[in-house]
Amino acid sequence: MKKIYFLALAIGAFSFSSSYAQIDQTDDLESYSLGPISAQSPLWKTWSGDEGGPEDGIVTVEQASSGTQSLKIDEVGAPAGKDQLYIFDSQPDSGIYTVQFSYYVPSGNEGYFNIQGTINPGDQSPGSFLSPDLYFNPDNMTPGQGQTGDASFVWTFPHDAWFTVRMVFDMDAQTFEMWVDGTEAIPAGTFFNDLTVPYLGGIDFYAPSEFSTYYVDDIVTAFGLLGVDDISETAFSVYPNPVKDVLNISSKNAVDNVTIYDVLGKTVLTVNPGAISPKVDMSGLSSGAYLVQVTIGNATKTVKVLK
Repeated sequence: MKKIYFLALAIGAFSFSSSYAQIDQTDDLESYSLGPISAQSPLWKTWSGDEGGPEDGIVTVEQASSGTQSLKIDEVGAPAGKDQLYIFDSQPDSGIYTVQFSYYVPSGNEGYFNIQGTINPGDQSPGSFLSPDLYFNPDNMTPGQGQTGDASFVWTFPHDAWFTVRMVFDMDAQTFEMWVDGTEAIPAGTFFNDLTVPYLGGIDFYAPSEFSTYYVDDIVTAFGLLGVDDISETAFSVYPNPVKDVLNISSKNAVDNVTIYDVLGKTVLTVNPGAISPKVDMSGLSSGAYLVQVTIGNATKTVKVLK
C-alpha cells in the first residue's frame, strides 16, 4: 500500500489531457537559496540523514539547464563524496513510473547516480539498490562513455553540454529502461537489481571518486509513460512545497487555470490567473495534502502540494 493511500486514489479519479502520464513531481532548482539543499526541502535528503553537512549537494549558479540554478555534486568536503537523495514522495509501487532530469558532466570529470527502492527514515544505509551503478566517464578513464558498474551496458553522452536522462520503471514486472541524450542506453525489460523492492524510493546522486563533478536540473517524474511533449506542454514547477500561504507557479507560458483538490477529490479552490508564473493564495486552506491541477493551453497536469 502506498504511504498516502487516499491521495493516490484521488489522483486516479481525475482525467488529464495526456493519455499516458500524470505529472507527480517537478523540481527546476530555482526555488532554493544557494548552498546546501537538504534543509531546504523534504524531498532532498543525504544518505546519512544529516542536513547541511559535507554530503549535501550544493545549489549553484555555475551551470543551469533552465533558469539560473542547478544542483552540483562533487567529492569536495566529504570523505566519501557528496551523497544526495531525491525522494519520490508518492512511493510508487505498481504500474509505470517515469523519471527524467537534465545532466551536465564537465570534461575531465565523472558523473554517477543510482535508483533506490526503499528509503529508510533518517539513515538510508544500507539502502535498497533497484538499479545498477550508473557511471558517466568512470574515474575519467572513458570520456564521453557511460556504463553500468559491470559494463554490461555501455552508452555515449556529451561532455560540457546539458543532456537528458530518462528512465521508465515497470513496477509490476520489476523492470526498467533508460535513455541518455535521446538514445536507448539500457533496454526495456532489464530487471531490477533487487526484486524484493516494495516501492520506488528515489535517485541517489553520489560522488564516487576524486573525478566526480556534475550538475542536475529540471527533474520531472510521472505516473505512466511520460513523453517529451508532455514535459514541454506543462513547463512549470511549484514552490515552496510544503507551502505556508502563497504557492508560486513558475511557468514559461500563461497559466489559464489552477484548481486545487483535497485528498478526497473535493474542489477547495479555483483561480484563473491568465498570467505567466502566477501566485496562488492558499492561506485559507487547512494543513494537509492537496492536488494542484494546472492548465496551460490544452495541457492539464497535477502535482501534489503539502501545507
